[in-house]
Amino acid sequence: MSAYIIGRITVTDPQDYQSYAAQTVALAEKFGGRFLVKGGAQMVVEGNCPDRHVIIEFPDRDDALAFYNSDAYRRILPLALSSSSRDLVIVDGV
Repeated sequence: MSAYIIGRITVTDPQDYQSYAAQTVALAEKFGGRFLVKGGAQMVVEGNCPDRHVIIEFPDRDDALAFYNSDAYRRILPLALSSSSRDLVIVDGV
């Protein structure tokens, strides 16, 4: 069953965040991941939303966790944490 990493992100340092974001696509692909949403224009229709959303599809939860826990991702994670405020979840698909 597919699993998705969903991020709700407010970027606080665009230059540093770009350094992080530029590395995520190739890294996710190594774990079978595919970005479905990566920033992009949005229109808020209800509630309050951060300025950026990300959705990455993986073949299953194990692959999503392998990506998140990988040494390569852990090396770039400090860039994301220091340049943004974010909520990240892994959600199983239907």
